[in-house]
Amino acid sequence: MARYTGAVCRLCRREGTKLFLKGDRCFSEKCGVDRRGYPPGQHGQGRGRFSDYGVQLREKQKVKRMYGLLEKQFRRTMERASRMRGMAGENLLVLLERRLDNVVFRLGFATSRAEARQLVKHGHFLVDGRKATIPSMLLRPGSVVSLREKSRQVARIVSALDALEGKSIPAWLELDKENFQGTVKALPTREDITMPIQEQLIVELYSR
Repeated sequence: MARYTGAVCRLCRREGTKLFLKGDRCFSEKCGVDRRGYPPGQHGQGRGRFSDYGVQLREKQKVKRMYGLLEKQFRRTMERASRMRGMAGENLLVLLERRLDNVVFRLGFATSRAEARQLVKHGHFLVDGRKATIPSMLLRPGSVVSLREKSRQVARIVSALDALEGKSIPAWLELDKENFQGTVKALPTREDITMPIQEQLIVELYSR
């Protein structure tokens, strides 16, 4: 499966905000946005204002990069959201939040979505007792995500769970840290997604 393999700090700098693509590094003094808070490239410090289309495009790129999707995947997700009942923008965010790699990240088994995606693809997790290796798998209320018995000593997962102390789990998820599993209690709502996202701009972009 194709994926972005370049420098991820450039992506945060390009969008002008932290996308939290490198886990703990984003909270340290090494964060690229804190060190150089302007877009990358030769003309990064001289970029002017965006047009309406440019603002919409940047919002789409920001969300796409935040969740680690490529263009074709993101477009398909947007098309699916448009066919669902309700507001297309909110439907889009709910679909993105329901992805298995995002749920693994939200539960605290990984420090970033990229790390969660790799752990899922390597077969470390079970969904309702069955091995799951597809990061884009959409979970439903009642789904139980658990760590395989053989994977409970993986250093990266253990350290991620240890770092979870003091951090909150989204209300629509429930973590059983002792048993290395989490449950999807309900579908996420717009109020549960606290990241600075203006989903209406993305809808407007795809409506052109």
